[in-house]
Amino acid sequence: MAKIVKPSLESAWQSAVALVARWLDRRERIDLLMESIPSGIRGLERARCQHLVFGVVRHYGRISSVLGGLVAHPPRFVTRAALFVAGFELIEASSEGGDPGQPARIVHHAVERTKELASAPEAGLVNAVVRKMAVILAAQKPPGAVASAEVLAAYFSHPEWLVQRWLTALGAGATRALLEWNQSPAPLHARWRNQSVAPPDWLLPSRWEGFYEVAPGHWPEVEPLLKEGSLYLQDPSTRLSVELLSPAPGETALDLCASPGGKSLQIADAMGTGRIVSLDLPGSRIDRLKENLSRTTGVEAALVQADLLKGASEVLKEHGLPRDYPAVLIDVPCSNTGVMRHRVDVKWRLQEGDFAKHARQQGALLAAAAKLVAPAGRMVYSTCSIDDIENAKVVEAFLDRHRMFTLAKSSVSVPWRDGHDGAAAFLLIRS
Repeated sequence: MAKIVKPSLESAWQSAVALVARWLDRRERIDLLMESIPSGIRGLERARCQHLVFGVVRHYGRISSVLGGLVAHPPRFVTRAALFVAGFELIEASSEGGDPGQPARIVHHAVERTKELASAPEAGLVNAVVRKMAVILAAQKPPGAVASAEVLAAYFSHPEWLVQRWLTALGAGATRALLEWNQSPAPLHARWRNQSVAPPDWLLPSRWEGFYEVAPGHWPEVEPLLKEGSLYLQDPSTRLSVELLSPAPGETALDLCASPGGKSLQIADAMGTGRIVSLDLPGSRIDRLKENLSRTTGVEAALVQADLLKGASEVLKEHGLPRDYPAVLIDVPCSNTGVMRHRVDVKWRLQEGDFAKHARQQGALLAAAAKLVAPAGRMVYSTCSIDDIENAKVVEAFLDRHRMFTLAKSSVSVPWRDGHDGAAAFLLIRS
């Protein structure tokens, strides 16, 4: 593993190498890994560190393929991580079409930092490999309009089986657009909650009401607004399910699979008055859910830790809460294929059999949620998947077995068309 770098010597690049080394070694979830960025890395340096780590994971397949032809025996994880970070910097430099002297500077910087993080001999290896990698990566060109799954997967760093799946389901044009979308850095979007004060100028208006793009370099201003609850980091795609649910002032709404609580907060903000009941399994994300519910204003918030598949109705009763609700949202666990630009490691964790497995679980969760919908009530089923088997197919199977429900409306977004994460939401009305 990497040497421990003293806070006074920390840099975004060195911290990124340490985090990439951990990811290569343990395959930790990126969102959890990023929580361990050293406290001494702040502002633009923190943003740069995250950019480098995300870039490596996003382009892991392409960089790994090049390194595989240059390094016979993989070095220590810290040295390997330095090669990957330098590889991403080279890809970034070539895509920007910028200074022809940049590759040489990337090589020099990687060599000098490796001397500090590893050893002089390992820095020599980095020097030789990164120089060759620069030539190979610069020569690689984007695939043509008609390219095989193998070629697309190699260049755009996605599993070949997943690319083939998309080619079959979406067609060549949409698949290419999705791959390009997934490989581009995601802007930071946020929802402005404080209606009594105008948002600051560095929150750039988007085409989605209430959502803003956070201009780069403003993290020091973002943090206090997050803590006070005026701002919530959230992709515009999350609005689809809440808009379909259309929570009314004074209503009691139930949010199932609620962690980390972003949609619970959206529902509460949309109601203004009433009550939001948020239910999820006990676990590490409950603290985030509690924190988000504490930020509701004018709305009573209740948190219930329970397994929806194991008698949630009785647990709700024990908490003195209703056993059925006029408005229910269930945002189910899914493949995350609509949010791969943000969750850059998902494609490397996803397996072919996961889609059918998710669909079975989603069907069971939807059936359990249906028991908590009051007569004449409504329920929204939502995912952040773009795959039909997790969306329309699950809803169709549910409706076949639950004739008291009808599909009133649906809303599906795909990144290459809508300009934000992919998501799907289905409004189901109980008779």
